[in-house]
Amino acid sequence: MADELHAAVPAEKPVMNQNFIHDFIDEDLAQGGQFQGMTVHTRFPPEPNGYLHIGHAKAIFIDFGTAEKYGGLCNLRMDDTNPTKEDVEYVEAIQEDIHWLGYDWGDRFFYASDYFEQMYQYAVSLIQKGLAYVCALTPDQMREMRGDINTPACCPFRDRPIEESLDLFARMRAGEFPDGALTLRAKIDSASGNFNMRDPVIYRINHMHHHRQGDKWCIYPMYDFAHPIEDALEGITHSLCSLEFEDHRPLYDWVIQHCDLPARPRQIEFARLGIDYTVMSKRKLRALVEEGRVSGWDDPRMPTLCGLRRRGYTPASIRNFSERNGVSKAASTVQCAFLEHCLREDLNENARRIMAVLRPVKLTITNYPEDKQEVFTVENNPNRPEDGERTLSFSRHLYIEAEDFLQVPVPKYKRLYPGGPECRLKGAYLITCTGCVTDDDGNVIEVLCEYDPASQGGNPADGRKVKGATIHWVDAATAVDAEIRLYDSLFSDPDPDGGDKNFLDCLNPNSLEILTGAKVEASLADVTAPASFQFLRQGYFCVDSKDSAPGHLVFNRSVSLKDSFKY
Repeated sequence: MADELHAAVPAEKPVMNQNFIHDFIDEDLAQGGQFQGMTVHTRFPPEPNGYLHIGHAKAIFIDFGTAEKYGGLCNLRMDDTNPTKEDVEYVEAIQEDIHWLGYDWGDRFFYASDYFEQMYQYAVSLIQKGLAYVCALTPDQMREMRGDINTPACCPFRDRPIEESLDLFARMRAGEFPDGALTLRAKIDSASGNFNMRDPVIYRINHMHHHRQGDKWCIYPMYDFAHPIEDALEGITHSLCSLEFEDHRPLYDWVIQHCDLPARPRQIEFARLGIDYTVMSKRKLRALVEEGRVSGWDDPRMPTLCGLRRRGYTPASIRNFSERNGVSKAASTVQCAFLEHCLREDLNENARRIMAVLRPVKLTITNYPEDKQEVFTVENNPNRPEDGERTLSFSRHLYIEAEDFLQVPVPKYKRLYPGGPECRLKGAYLITCTGCVTDDDGNVIEVLCEYDPASQGGNPADGRKVKGATIHWVDAATAVDAEIRLYDSLFSDPDPDGGDKNFLDCLNPNSLEILTGAKVEASLADVTAPASFQFLRQGYFCVDSKDSAPGHLVFNRSVSLKDSFKY
């Protein structure tokens, strides 16, 4: 069935190549230390404050793929320690995207907020040990007193008595103080060369409703404090995260060491994914949505997984893209053309071939009987014989692309023009153009041709060589109307995030072209998402999952036929 074609059922997952993360894990498992005999256990901890994007796909592939490689486990954990932008909508979307990519967390689905009480008690224990204190400095004052590489940080509250800090921290929890009035800071090293260790804030006051906890809490742990506790409580062995957390690793290890936790995970960092002509900051993506620059998080121009899915990207193409990019410590920018290349490879193997005319002009075969209609049988995909064949109707009146006819040909033009060479109608007959009909403004409204009845199937009759091009078409008697959306890069600048640029100034005004009145084969009349097709000579297209409906077909161009990526 057409609507079942290329459904979002993941193909066989690629096997992860060996990388430096696996080298570290192999060493851990072989050294006879704390990890010997343990099941490798990873986690994917997104913050539910937006939709996942293609950069997250790399992290998902690394976290879940590493667990699969070692026969281990991978948890899904919502990092909901900051209620400012978090919402259940994002939680559900994250789950859907991960499942779409072909991964599953089983019964290991957690929220950071599940551990709020335990985190609070660990914070209390740090105060009791003299390793944390309540501070009344404002953020500006903290920055002023942070010192520099030659000057230690200072804080007038660093030696606050333990009992006083315990009292104030309990009152912070009870809601006695306004936002920003107090913080809880870890007491580590005021002179550390790593400024993340200069008494970092581990709790702040935030009187805001939490999407799961309601109004139970008005103090929330900072990520650097919450993250290692969550990992340890869940029995994570290897905490795989992006490179910006490398300087935070000493703090991660400090929390693990001093909070008497049941496990000692190892943090390993890898470089994030960068793609040209793209921004992948959730804050900036949210701005595009909230300012109406795109139609939503699932706009097919967005790098979000739901946007890519709506555009026609497949789970296999994104997994292959992630695998072939590799895992490294070095930050780099990948060409968007490579992502398109991975999709084109997948669709070339799996998508049915269809004829669709995007900018139609009527073609009449003047010597073809008016009341005659034929049916031709064609294969659906030459790469997949198991997809079988379909039928095409053919009659006197057809639609062809407007660009396949010129009244006055340009040099080397091999398509239709009056007195021009024979051309093939794909899978049907050879035709020769005899003229055209125009309106009062000189616009072509009908192309006139004659056909050779002996050339059925589009093959040259009597050994003649055909100098003209092969032209795709649809039967005017059975064609179905469709809306076609042609997408280009959302940004016209390859580095919209670079330097002092305002990324909004780099938006591509031609990122979407909508064609109405296109004509497609009758076999697509009842097609539904997520079906994908190759429109011959045009590119790969999918049914739009949101706007397409019976009687109003909408197709999104996923990727063009031309591959601009070079290895």
